[in-house]
Amino acid sequence: MSPDTYEPNYIAVEGVIGVGKTSFAQLLAERLDADLVTEEVFENPFLRDFYKNRRRYAFSCQLYFLLSRFRQQQDLMVRDLFAQRIVSDYLFAKDLIFAQVNLSERELALYEKIAPVLSRDIPRPDLAIYLQASTPVLMERIRSRNLAFEKPIDEDYITMLNQAYDYYFFNYTETPLLVVKTDDIDFVNNPEHFDDLISQLKQPVSGKKYYSPAGDLTAN
Repeated sequence: MSPDTYEPNYIAVEGVIGVGKTSFAQLLAERLDADLVTEEVFENPFLRDFYKNRRRYAFSCQLYFLLSRFRQQQDLMVRDLFAQRIVSDYLFAKDLIFAQVNLSERELALYEKIAPVLSRDIPRPDLAIYLQASTPVLMERIRSRNLAFEKPIDEDYITMLNQAYDYYFFNYTETPLLVVKTDDIDFVNNPEHFDDLISQLKQPVSGKKYYSPAGDLTAN
């Protein structure tokens, strides 16, 4: 890339379960020669129980994720984000989405006393990328990766999350935001799709930008 090319140093990738944010973040980190920060999903001891009984284990699962993400973000603060490129497969601020969807009224009230204290000094990314997909596509991708603890996930839950994510990012103003519709594209298995999005990242994003590529980028 030329010196004049737009190069955000800290990029956060977001999206609903199954959209492919971790796979995309890994590819992006490799392409940009950046350090990769991934959410500690499998380390959460409450996650399996949460998917079996969301109401009972929601708060424990949510609190673990909140503190885990906070610790990772604290580590980022000691790095030189101006000299070192970072790609993260989550945006810290989105933690509130899951809290609002899953917690009871009393649990949410307690969460809202804790989260603002932790988020006070969290570094903001130079660019957030929201990977968007329809509920049927998300369900298909969840089933295809065949993770045992995700088998209890139902379409109603994904629909709720999808609506909550769309609402959150529709109103998102904290950083520049690139919204990418991913229903008809495959970053992992189709290099042309990934290259096309990389070309979008070379252009400055001011405010909010929507990008909806066609599935067949080689067609005339």
